[in-house]
Amino acid sequence: MNDIADPAATFAGKVALVTGGATGIGAAASRAFAARGAQVIIAARRRDKAEATIAKIEAQGGRAAFIQTDLTDPTQIEALHESILDEYGQLDIAFNNAGYQEAKAPLVDQTADVYARVFDTNVRAVFLSLRRQIQAMKGRGGAIIVNASVSGMKNPNPGFSIYSASKAAVISLTKSAAMEAAEQGVRINVIAPGRVVTDMMLSSKVMDMKAVAAGLPIRRMGEPEEVANAAVWLASDAASFVVGHVLAVDGGFMAT
Repeated sequence: MNDIADPAATFAGKVALVTGGATGIGAAASRAFAARGAQVIIAARRRDKAEATIAKIEAQGGRAAFIQTDLTDPTQIEALHESILDEYGQLDIAFNNAGYQEAKAPLVDQTADVYARVFDTNVRAVFLSLRRQIQAMKGRGGAIIVNASVSGMKNPNPGFSIYSASKAAVISLTKSAAMEAAEQGVRINVIAPGRVVTDMMLSSKVMDMKAVAAGLPIRRMGEPEEVANAAVWLASDAASFVVGHVLAVDGGFMAT
């Protein structure tokens, strides 16, 4: 048994993939992993946003690279993981963070195309990524974190039925994967953020942020860095006995 793990332990010598790592929670996680010594790979669509995040990481002495990836395209997901293994020879941490939320509307007004985009991004991409990540890590160890949402456990807003269903699906998928991969030395867990100030949140038409914050026990919105810190902890040796867990980073929302 090791001594109590230092929660500030570094990820020196490790390679960390962050999907959707150019903005919001993903950008905060990219910075956090890099600050602790990891070689960070940002997978995202927008080069300009990714390069801005990389510039911040490098200004603080960290290392990061960008692989332009559309997570709705299975061939690009495969190419992403192949590129990482070809270039670095290993993958130690994966934060499957990329997500998509439909415009707020009643279920009867949603379309099959919208459903496909939400599930392709939030569920199929995670399924395909988990397959490759477990293969890359088995036998040598590693940590995978999937970013879900409290909406997958308790839907806080009618009008986002597809998003909520996708997050419930990815929680179940990830917990099953965690049970299968644990004996191979791969720890898999889920983060379920609540009301966090991101571009996705700001574009969701939940306009009265003060009212939203007032409804939370902590009486404020969350920040991307607070979710990133949870991802860092789950990836670290401090969480070495945590497997298949859903960690709500939600200001107390799930407790209400």
